[in-house]
Amino acid sequence: MGRLGERRGRMKRLYSAVLVCGLAALLLGGCMPTAIVSGGMTGVMIAKDRRTLGTQAEDKAIGFKSESVASGIVGPRGRVMANSFNRLVLLTGEVPDEGMKIRVGAEVAQVDNVRRVVNELEIMPTATFGTRTSDRMTTTKVSASFMEASDVYSQALKAITVRGNVYLLGMVTEREGIRAAEIASSVSGVQRVVKVFEYITEEELERIQAQSTPDPATPQQSIYDSEYYQ
Repeated sequence: MGRLGERRGRMKRLYSAVLVCGLAALLLGGCMPTAIVSGGMTGVMIAKDRRTLGTQAEDKAIGFKSESVASGIVGPRGRVMANSFNRLVLLTGEVPDEGMKIRVGAEVAQVDNVRRVVNELEIMPTATFGTRTSDRMTTTKVSASFMEASDVYSQALKAITVRGNVYLLGMVTEREGIRAAEIASSVSGVQRVVKVFEYITEEELERIQAQSTPDPATPQQSIYDSEYYQ
């Protein structure tokens, strides 16, 4: 009975987190799940983000400018989402041809303060409304799973779901990155997990945690892969 009660308690907390994220998504047009994971929801959560406040603001500006640039190229012929984390821009969505994909990536790379672009645009018809709705719910569930887990730091992660593919961004240690991918892969609706992490060492993590206003960590390496966690 003890184990059953504990399991029920964990499930109740997870469902509560999903409900909170879902309500936030409805209120803010589906953008909140990502904001919750990335630590941009409140001043308290911002303070826990491993990026400096200046970098967080810079990432928001980069994302806005990048999507504006992409929209000017693609127009109504596709859709492009640009998410920036520590000045690394992830491009996702759908465009009609390879030339447009390349052009969008090249133009976004010229946006002020962009350090690197990961171009995951697909050459295919624009995702349907039903697919987009399902993606938002998947992101919500991944976000809730991160918050529920005791062995990952959810504010250091950002999740984006596109056609069932979950992209994970963040400044994490290798240990944290592996665990986050495992958690995300266990969520229903996830087709695959793509890590777009920037790794920091365990020593850098300790330094960041010790600082009330952390200096921006210099990542030791970037990783971009399409590992399946089935």
